[in-house]
Amino acid sequence: MNKKNRDIIAQMNLLGKQKQPFVFLIDFEQKSPLIFYPDDTDKLLWQTPFSGNFAKKKKLPVGKWEIEPASFKEYKKGFDLIQEHIHFGDSFLLNYTKPTLVNTELSLEEIFYSGKALYKIFLKDQFVCFSPEIFIRIKKGRISSYPMKGTIDAEIPNARVVLKNDKKELAEHNTIVDLIRNDLSMVADDVRVDKFRYIDEIKTNRGRLLQMSSQITGKLPADYLENIGDIIFCLLPAGSISGAPKPKTVEIIQKAEGYKRGFYTGIFGYFDGQNLDSCVLIRYIEKQNNQLVYKSGGGITYLSNCKTEYEEMINKVYVPFA
Repeated sequence: MNKKNRDIIAQMNLLGKQKQPFVFLIDFEQKSPLIFYPDDTDKLLWQTPFSGNFAKKKKLPVGKWEIEPASFKEYKKGFDLIQEHIHFGDSFLLNYTKPTLVNTELSLEEIFYSGKALYKIFLKDQFVCFSPEIFIRIKKGRISSYPMKGTIDAEIPNARVVLKNDKKELAEHNTIVDLIRNDLSMVADDVRVDKFRYIDEIKTNRGRLLQMSSQITGKLPADYLENIGDIIFCLLPAGSISGAPKPKTVEIIQKAEGYKRGFYTGIFGYFDGQNLDSCVLIRYIEKQNNQLVYKSGGGITYLSNCKTEYEEMINKVYVPFA
């Protein structure tokens, strides 16, 4: 672990012990973590289901939304490499992502105010995120995680039944639930699955999607507040956007994707002095040299079909309706 991470963890632990609120961003590679005061609106605007630090503005219609995803040929190259590693037993589940160029008339800030999601994050002049996925929540000494695995177009006939009965999606979801249960067991006792494979609907500028999640909970030790930083970093990277087993799978991700994720698939969180709420940074738009880039992907298993996974990656390039 590098010195910056050790310093960030120490700062989080101290703030937790003092019961002082803070907000944080941690990138996927865990090389550029950031801590903010909750009311610091100069650099970061954010909203959770329970709190936020900005006043709402007039929402603009998304309007023009043209995308240029990676080619199928390019996607397949990484997909085939992943399948080789899966068949060698190096990974059982891997979250594979690619960037998509976006052409819209809206700025990052306008997109931020126009979208709606459980979590909204705007790191000024860098990225916007509309995350539907909770990472962890801590309330009264209990920690909960809500891994999201399984996506389908809601317009497909009997979409809920199709999603529930899809063998590939079932295998993927079971794997990630087992991984998160093991992760939470490193920091908590009495870990159990409270809700299994429930489905939420998300409305987007490109249609409706159904997404499947589970809820896993555990009991933290009495001194968890003064170890809040250690707890957070112990669980990184998030299992749902890396895979299993984590260390080897992250190595394969770096080879297959060929780009730095940055804050995409990292985490955002708000500690209010007693409880913590956080999300995985997915549904994510980044500014690169005056070009907007949307990063998206999905879980790959031995049952995955390359064309289907490619289409899922593209289907996730959306802004949720306000």
